[in-house]
This record gives sequence, structure tokens and C-alpha cells, in this order.
Amino acid sequence: MVPLDRIFTETDSPYLAPVPHRGETNTPCWVQLVAEEVARLKGIPVAQLNDAMNKSFETVFKKK
Repeated sequence: MVPLDRIFTETDSPYLAPVPHRGETNTPCWVQLVAEEVARLKGIPVAQLNDAMNKSFETVFKKK
């Protein structure tokens, strides 16, 4: 239900690693696994989700 321009993925929880790494300490290198699952749930290609997140990042964190 969340629009693409409102989604970011992160892995800041050390105890909630994404599948298939449950039970291990979480690490930022697995953030793409989170993006892949979000894209799957939304029924879109992961590249489309990544593009939308990049645009959102540029909007939110643009230099002033």
C-alpha cells in the first residue's frame, strides 16, 4: 500500500536478518535481499524499486 516514492530499505536491525540469513547477525550487505522481497511483494521488477528509491534518496537528502 506504500507508494514507491515513500520506500527505503535498510538493515539496521542486528537481530532481524533477512531470509535466508535468519539467525545470523544482520549486515548492510544484505539490503538488496530486502529490496528483492519488497519488489516481489509489490509485483514489480527490483530495478524499478531501486530506481524509485534512488530518486527518493536524492529528493530527501539533496544538498541545500
